[in-house]
Amino acid sequence: MHPRLIQFGHIAIPTYGVCVAIALIAALAMAAHTARRLALDSNKIWNLGLIAILTTLLGSRLLLILFHLRDFLAHPFWMLGLVSIRSQAVFCGAVLLAICACVSYILVVCLPLLQTLDCLAPAAALGLAIASLGALAAGSDYGSPTDKPWGVVYKHGLAALWSGTPLGIPLHPVQLYQALILFLLFGLLLFWLPRRKHDGDLAAAFLFAYGLGLYFLDFYRGNRSYLFHGALTVTQLLAIALILAGAALSIRRKPPAPESHPLEHDSQTQIR
Repeated sequence: MHPRLIQFGHIAIPTYGVCVAIALIAALAMAAHTARRLALDSNKIWNLGLIAILTTLLGSRLLLILFHLRDFLAHPFWMLGLVSIRSQAVFCGAVLLAICACVSYILVVCLPLLQTLDCLAPAAALGLAIASLGALAAGSDYGSPTDKPWGVVYKHGLAALWSGTPLGIPLHPVQLYQALILFLLFGLLLFWLPRRKHDGDLAAAFLFAYGLGLYFLDFYRGNRSYLFHGALTVTQLLAIALILAGAALSIRRKPPAPESHPLEHDSQTQIR
């Protein structure tokens, strides 16, 4: 695989970083497109996407500094700009901060919540799929060892240096599994977009399907961080939260029974 895309002297441009940048641009463009199809303000949706991206990036750096304060005091520029974020706790915390910031923005600008979530669902699937391909190229979030013929073998030293990827061992291409699931989910969400019956249907389907895939794919990942005495990993806990959120969004209240009109009631009384 190719963790380094381009080398300019002593400056290396990582493949994963480029793919993430492409994923963010594609997700923003798709969100603006679906906003127009749902009659939402595309400018507000674009701003919402920027808030999510910036909050995730800045929040992850702040949490990284808080968790590694001694390293930051010793090497501040290295921690701020060059260190790759490998901690799942830092990533989950940054995502939680981004969710809080986005919900606050939605409430302030008076965007309809469920419609906005439907607008973001296909964009999120597309962005995550492209980012997963970048992770495959870089060796990030690598899979567990396998004897299957489709196993991938990393030989580049930067994969081990940047992501801790084992070299010379066939690994499950779990990043490719995830990308295929997300691309399929993206296509299904776009197909369903004009056919949805309730606001929130797309968001519920995305959260439930992505959480389900994330939970089972975690069994094929290499470096797993366990919680609760080895019962669950951080990724599986996040997956369960996504599944529960999708299930909660899919719950619909039954419409109230139609009330009889007063004039209709009077006419029936007169007939009797």
